[in-house]
Amino acid sequence: MEFKKFKAATVQTSPVFLNVEKTIDKAISFVKEAANNGARLIAFPEVFVAGYPYWNWIMTPVQGSKWYEELYKASVDVAGPDIKRLCQAAKDNDIQIVIGINERGKSYGEIYNTNLIIDNKGVIIGKHRKLVPTWAEKLTWSSGDGSSLKVYDTEVGPIGTLACGENTNTLARYTLLTQGELIHIANYISLPVAPADYNMAEAIKIRAAAHSFEGKLFTIVSCSTISQEIMDALKPDVPNVEELLTRKNSAFSGFIGPNGAVIGEPLIDDEGMIYADIDLAKCIQPKQMHDILGHYNRFDIFDLRVNIAPTKNITFINNHEEFNKR
Repeated sequence: MEFKKFKAATVQTSPVFLNVEKTIDKAISFVKEAANNGARLIAFPEVFVAGYPYWNWIMTPVQGSKWYEELYKASVDVAGPDIKRLCQAAKDNDIQIVIGINERGKSYGEIYNTNLIIDNKGVIIGKHRKLVPTWAEKLTWSSGDGSSLKVYDTEVGPIGTLACGENTNTLARYTLLTQGELIHIANYISLPVAPADYNMAEAIKIRAAAHSFEGKLFTIVSCSTISQEIMDALKPDVPNVEELLTRKNSAFSGFIGPNGAVIGEPLIDDEGMIYADIDLAKCIQPKQMHDILGHYNRFDIFDLRVNIAPTKNITFINNHEEFNKR
């Protein structure tokens, strides 16, 4: 058996707000820098292309409605030219990319919080839609389904991903673990509008550590930041936007090892890109103590069933044809 060793990169930055083309440009610049520094995998934040609906938290639903329209116009088709540019960058730089996008649905009221997994050949090998939008996010995103709860084989190892709050979903995380996940990408947004006693950076770290320790794998965290550009855009509707969207300990990006410990120095609030050396063989020994996929579980007691059928909004049935087939 071969357990890969490679360098990984994770990004903590803001998108160019609601500007898909310039955000893709920014992403590609990070991809090139990471590859030039020897990285084989790079992780980007949640809905990095091209922005998070912060208006859901600081405006009424009626106020935020015009911003939903702007976000829909700035959402992307996975098969469209913008994502093709990212795929080409992955191929040109021989690097795997995991990145969050606002994915446009077929209906104008349908946007998905989606993570794309692009391999180093430039092929989109995975597309995970966030299962349940968190709290105020329900005003913007549609829910994903079980068909995207998958782990994908890549040249650096088996990769799975969940977006933000769904990293607290034990059953979703377990579903990925059972498929041999060894590299977990957990991407987030900065959330300074949380309750006063909520430390977002610490909460992100706790979630990542829990998944790594329970599953004995590596977790790579990528979190966005809130730029002055974002606040300036929203300020005409919310004059005290800086007060609402500026707070310390709102963003955490970094690497967690199979023992649940942080590798190196994480990024907290600051923008940038950091690296870590990953050795997947280090996932083996810890399982001798706790292997919740094997000897440290009781499958005669517990039975998890996962519906992986894609959700359909309509099924057409021609009863006449059905009758004639009998």
